[in-house]
Amino acid sequence: MYKRLRWVAVVGVALALAGCSASQSGGESAAMPMTADGKQAAPNQGAPNKEATDSAGKAGQEKAPSGQPGIADRKLVRTASLELTAPNVADVLSQVRVITQGAAGYTGQESTQEKRATINVVVPSERLDGVLDQLGKLGKQIRREVTATDVTEQMVDVDSRLATQRASVERIRALLARATSVSEISSVESELTSREAELESLLKRRESLAGSVAMSTISLQVKAETVAAAEEESRSGFFGGLTGGWDAFLTFGGGLLTVLGAMAPFLLVFGVPAAALVWWLRKRRRVAEPAMATASELPSAPPLD
Repeated sequence: MYKRLRWVAVVGVALALAGCSASQSGGESAAMPMTADGKQAAPNQGAPNKEATDSAGKAGQEKAPSGQPGIADRKLVRTASLELTAPNVADVLSQVRVITQGAAGYTGQESTQEKRATINVVVPSERLDGVLDQLGKLGKQIRREVTATDVTEQMVDVDSRLATQRASVERIRALLARATSVSEISSVESELTSREAELESLLKRRESLAGSVAMSTISLQVKAETVAAAEEESRSGFFGGLTGGWDAFLTFGGGLLTVLGAMAPFLLVFGVPAAALVWWLRKRRRVAEPAMATASELPSAPPLD
């Protein structure tokens, strides 16, 4: 009997395992697609994930910028200063004019002496560095400085105000066209004149900024070699130290006078009343001292018996 029960238990376990295996294989078959001939298709292991595809598509649409945005659109006002020494100052000035004309520029303010000269050269901004290199070869270069001022925000502000002002002028002109009475025409014309004047001012400022950006100014100073050598000697030795000390003394004196000038109003307002109060207190003390001395000299009363 026990043998039968054992066989029944073994058969039951075998049937249960067979049922679990069948259900698992059936689920996997249902999950896999079937081909037209009834066979299961192999799983597409190379199929792209949807999320990966979407992210790749977005990455392709949003391309990384090639450089910092707005760098090429910056509006810079560039200026330079150059100091040279040369044997002949006049020859250098002649070559400076030739170089300036070759760079489509022009010369501005000029001050010329026998052994030194100063001249302003205006050239297109994109040719500034090349012109500086050419000018530096005309003599011994002592000093070279280049500065750049960013006026991009000013240009944007002026352009925005120009657009607003143009629209305002057009609205006033439309009102003037619809005006009927003399008083209305006079009032609108007055307002139109004011706004047109402001518009003209903005246009001039815009042109000035654009001109400063388009053209660069070079301040060139040329000295004869003998003058430069004499100035170098004057900066050294006893007399150079004496000159430096005198300049330091003048600087200190100027600063001291500035401090005294700043303190003068306070001394006038508070110092004079304080001095008057001190004088009055001293005078009162001097009057009180003789009275106390006189009182001390009086004979004392005899003692009572």
